[in-house]
Amino acid sequence: MIKKLTILLSLMLFTSVLAFSQDNTAYRETLKKMMAANGSAATYSALINQMVTAFKAQKPEVKEEVWEEFRKTFTKSASEDLLDILLPIYQKHLSLDDLKSIIVFYQSPTGKKLAEKTPFIAQESMQAGMEWGKKLGEEFAKKLTEEGY
Repeated sequence: MIKKLTILLSLMLFTSVLAFSQDNTAYRETLKKMMAANGSAATYSALINQMVTAFKAQKPEVKEEVWEEFRKTFTKSASEDLLDILLPIYQKHLSLDDLKSIIVFYQSPTGKKLAEKTPFIAQESMQAGMEWGKKLGEEFAKKLTEEGY
């Protein structure tokens, strides 16, 4: 009886691990599609290119073929590594159906425009945020001075 129960429990555990693995694979592939659709994948690729360019400036003696190989290798491996890091974060907050809906949005004209403009919006927003933070800091310092601190 115990042997049958052990076999049954092992089979149930194996089945749930297999189901989770399949769900995880589907989620991972859908997340990858979403990142391509929203422009994140292109942004990460551009970041790798910027890093290669920076290293090339520091090491001009390295042959161009080496840099191209680095670019290819790191673009593929880094995006897979990043996907592994982001996967549990996205799973915590968004369902597989959510990702599918997001992909549909990014395939629409408005979604494509948002994906195209997001890097520019982010860059300009970061600059505006820095200016806002500086102004806010100055106001804090002024108030503290007025309060005698």
